[in-house]
Amino acid sequence: MSYINGKDRKVRIALPSKGRLSEDSLKLMEESGLAVKKTNERQYMARIPAMPEVEVLFQRVADIALSVRDGIVDFGFTGLDVVSETQNESKDILVMLEKLGFGSCKLCAIVPETSESVSEMKDVMALVPVKKESLRVATKFPNLTRRFFEAHNIFNVDYIQAEGALEIAPLIGYADMITDLVSSGLTLRDNRLKVLDDGLILDSQACLIANRSNLVTSPRVMEVARRLLEFIVAYLRAQNNVTVFANIRGDSPEAVAELVLGKKVIRGLQGPTISRVITHQGENWFAVNLVIQKSQLADAIIELRSIGGSGVVVTPVNFIFEEEPEAYTRLLAELKVDDAR
Repeated sequence: MSYINGKDRKVRIALPSKGRLSEDSLKLMEESGLAVKKTNERQYMARIPAMPEVEVLFQRVADIALSVRDGIVDFGFTGLDVVSETQNESKDILVMLEKLGFGSCKLCAIVPETSESVSEMKDVMALVPVKKESLRVATKFPNLTRRFFEAHNIFNVDYIQAEGALEIAPLIGYADMITDLVSSGLTLRDNRLKVLDDGLILDSQACLIANRSNLVTSPRVMEVARRLLEFIVAYLRAQNNVTVFANIRGDSPEAVAELVLGKKVIRGLQGPTISRVITHQGENWFAVNLVIQKSQLADAIIELRSIGGSGVVVTPVNFIFEEEPEAYTRLLAELKVDDAR
């Protein structure tokens, strides 16, 4: 697809218009330093003050994937499930970030609990009623479902595309089984349904997507892609880390560094930053600054104390910027283009 609506239009980013995905997408943008501002809450357009060349559109989750695929919108935040269902053979939708950390769900193959002999995909033809030839599967994701069933060598299937609640379909005889999104599994249990042991079709969450052709043909779109990846990745990367400051006695920065680097956890991402502490008594104290994973904090405190660390201070990390975001490097490789900056 070409860069639709002319070269002079603003770069467009589509966000979900309502629901939890909308709230979480707006929160991610704000905390990544790219806050979205609406002049009117009822409007379906907004702006990003930090990126004046961009306009934000609010659409349904499924429509975002279509708009990006067709090049009407350059970027979008939506679910990987709808992206995978909507993707075409020419791969016009490019997934820039597959995991944004929210909107998690699983697309699964589901059968009635009463079908005790059916626990795996190889068993599903046993669900076909007598005098029927085809397995009837109700789904909102016919493309993904078809590919999944054919991968299991099951071809004699009638795919019934349906909207609304699918859980009742097997109960009323509308379908023999369903494929649907599962989060907690509570709805399935309430309706006496079960996921097949090998019935995971897709593990999905919110993702950031772009139109492949628009990236290649418009330097402005590519520059926005770089900025989105730089700030969002830096924010996401920081969420699992904390900064630790501690004072340690030593003869020199190198001697203190040797103590720190000899430990498993407090080695940090690349190593410690060490500076001399100017003390009242002129003692040899050094301040150590390092970044570690939040889950390893307890071990880090033990290791610091074992080498004489004291006055330990722990603070959150808001961003961790790389020299060049790996996601952006992958994007350039996928498009087979050079960085034109």
